[in-house]
Amino acid sequence: MNLGLSDEQQFLRDAAADAFSRVKTVEAAREAIEDESALPDMWPTAAEAGWLGLLVSEENGGAGLGAYDAMLIAQEAGKVLAGVPLLGALPASMLLDLGGSDKVEAVAAGELKASWLPACPPSSIEPRWTVEPVEGMARPDAPAATVDGDAVTFTGTVGWAPDAGEAELLVVIGVDSSGEPVAAAVEAGASGVTVDSGWRYDATRRLATVTLDGASGTKLDLDAEQIARAWYLVQALIAAESVGTMETALEVSLEYAKERYTFGRAIGSYQAVKHGIVEILRRLENSKSLCIYTGFAFSDKPDEIAYAASCARSVAGAGLDFTARQQIAVHGGIGATWEHDAPLTFRRAQLNRRLVGGHGMSTDRVADELLNGRGPVVSVG
Repeated sequence: MNLGLSDEQQFLRDAAADAFSRVKTVEAAREAIEDESALPDMWPTAAEAGWLGLLVSEENGGAGLGAYDAMLIAQEAGKVLAGVPLLGALPASMLLDLGGSDKVEAVAAGELKASWLPACPPSSIEPRWTVEPVEGMARPDAPAATVDGDAVTFTGTVGWAPDAGEAELLVVIGVDSSGEPVAAAVEAGASGVTVDSGWRYDATRRLATVTLDGASGTKLDLDAEQIARAWYLVQALIAAESVGTMETALEVSLEYAKERYTFGRAIGSYQAVKHGIVEILRRLENSKSLCIYTGFAFSDKPDEIAYAASCARSVAGAGLDFTARQQIAVHGGIGATWEHDAPLTFRRAQLNRRLVGGHGMSTDRVADELLNGRGPVVSVG
């Protein structure tokens, strides 16, 4: 198996890096802590680069690429803490495309901003479709859905949805009276829709709480497996973003450990620093491998998507958490101040621990898939 990038994927990744280099995202992240208006609007960048139609079929005006291609862009975004709307726009465009929406071409072209409202598929641990809680730990039910032909009416609240505050079209997941998931496209300005952008720990993440009170939308022709695919796509994207952030933190920490001297020696020669940096590298390489596996599962092993994406999110999430703390430790006193970018990495890591289910839920999903025989089959002997 060739695990290297194709020429097209290399070009896609390099083009993403170039696009992000033209926006001072890290500087904006620092300024946005005090002033949200300092955060750049990345929708135009995503539209110009064609990322909004990345997962849309060519016949509907998209690029017709796969999840791993999207993960490469997310990895580049993670390197510079870019608040690009991948977590909301990409699953939305994918579901609109699969569901036969007449809005998908406008979304792919960047003419219409669309965002997905996170809904977690059931498992043995939690046998319901659930959404992000506005407060506390208990996950509420997905919005109640009433289907009438091609129209669907939703009632419920979804907390902390990425990019929903700027969206003009929402892809909503609800549950009908029989317990089956239903997806529909709902206009953000429709009657019964309230979108509240809220304060967040990591200012680079645009999050919003969406309340639906009899809000009506157009049903998408999707089954439960297709609807669930959006959840795992976002787990994969967050994992890839985490890998990118870990790469930057490792690079910065390693350089500092080489040039910073104390007691006549580079601090990188001390075991406490050396071993911490090596542990970042170990976790980074594990995360990269799982991201490759996840991309393979999306394209060739659909039965393993839930397991693969959850593994990647779990390992990369824990890896970024460790990396962010270690970066501060390597840099000593300055690493804990706003004179350095390490606190921005730390904030991203802490929000990632909780965002869209958090990597704790992904760890539970890995166990659920394995214990119920839905993980990969491994032959021994």
